[in-house]
Amino acid sequence: MPSAPVQQLDRVFAALADPTRRAILARLALGEATVNDLVVPFDLAQPTISKHLKVLEQAGLVSRGRSAQFRPVRLEAGPLAGVDQWIGGYRQFWAQSHDRLEAYVKTLQAEEASHDD
Repeated sequence: MPSAPVQQLDRVFAALADPTRRAILARLALGEATVNDLVVPFDLAQPTISKHLKVLEQAGLVSRGRSAQFRPVRLEAGPLAGVDQWIGGYRQFWAQSHDRLEAYVKTLQAEEASHDD
C-alpha cells in the first residue's frame, strides 16, 4: 500500500493530467474566483467545472472559502512542492547526462581537430 506522500503525489499528478484543470489552476494563480467566474472562460457547464474543482480539491490544489453568499476558490500551491521535489530528482540525472554528452562532443571535436592537422 503506497504511503500517504506517494498517494498525495499520485492525486496531484492525476489532477494535473487534465488540460482543463491545469488551465483552472493557471487562472486561479491570478487570484481567487467563484465557480461562475470559471464557467465563462472555459465555456463549460457549472457542474463540469465543479467536478474539475472537486478533483483539484481532493489533490489539495485548491480550497474553497466562504464570503457572504459566494464560495471563492483559491489556489493552494503547497502540493506542487512535492511535484517539484520529485521532478528535482531527475534534474540531477539530466544534468549529469548533459555533462557526459558535452564531454563526449568535446572528445569528438578534439579527435577531429587532430585528424585535420
